[in-house]
Amino acid sequence: MIITLLMDNPTSWYYPHAQALQKALIERGHEAALVHDIAEVVEGDLAFFLSCEKIIKKEIRARNKLSLVAHSSDLPSGKGWSPLTWAILEGKSEVTNTLFEAVDKVDAGKIYLQNTMRFAGHELLPELHAIQGTKINELVLEFVEQYSAITGREQRGEESFYRKRTPEDSELDPNKTIAEQFNLLRVTDNEKYPAFLRYRGKKYILKIDKGEL
Repeated sequence: MIITLLMDNPTSWYYPHAQALQKALIERGHEAALVHDIAEVVEGDLAFFLSCEKIIKKEIRARNKLSLVAHSSDLPSGKGWSPLTWAILEGKSEVTNTLFEAVDKVDAGKIYLQNTMRFAGHELLPELHAIQGTKINELVLEFVEQYSAITGREQRGEESFYRKRTPEDSELDPNKTIAEQFNLLRVTDNEKYPAFLRYRGKKYILKIDKGEL
C-alpha cells in the first residue's frame, strides 16, 4: 500500500518513533513516506496524522482512502491536548491509545483500534514517551496488517476535553511535599517546560532525572 505518515512538527518527541514506524512499514513491503508539511501528503491508501498540531482539512484527507489519527485516551473521554500528561496527573497507571478516523470535528471520528499502556508509577517523561511511541507504532502496524478486514465503530459515551498545557502548568507549590507533587515532576520537560517554584520572592527552576540507588 501507499502510506503517508504526517508529522507537522519534526521537533516533536515522537519523531524517532515515526522514523522507526516508516522503516517497519517499508520492511513489510509498503511504500511509506514520512512528511512534515500538509502539502506533501500524496494520494494513496492510508494517511496517519501522528503528533500533529494542525487540523487537517477535508481536501487533504481525501487524498487517501482513509486518514487516521492516534490519540492517547479512551475516546470520547479525554479529547484535546496532552492526554497522557493529564492522565498521569490524575494518577492513572493505565492509559488507552485510540486509532480513529480523522474528520472535520476534533477527535470525533470512528474508532478502529485501541491498546493499553501500563505504567509502574516511577517513569519520567522520556520513559513515558518511549512507552507511548512504542504502543502507538504497534497500533498503526496492527491496523495496516488488518486493514482489509477491519471496520470502525462510532464513538459512544460521554465526551470530555483536556485544555492545552502551558509552561505555567509546571509550577510546584513550596508548601506541598515532593510526594504530593511527584506526578507533576514526572511529566515536566527539563528543557522545554521545567518544573519551577516561586519562593521568598524568587523563581527557582527544578530539573529531575533518575540516579543510581
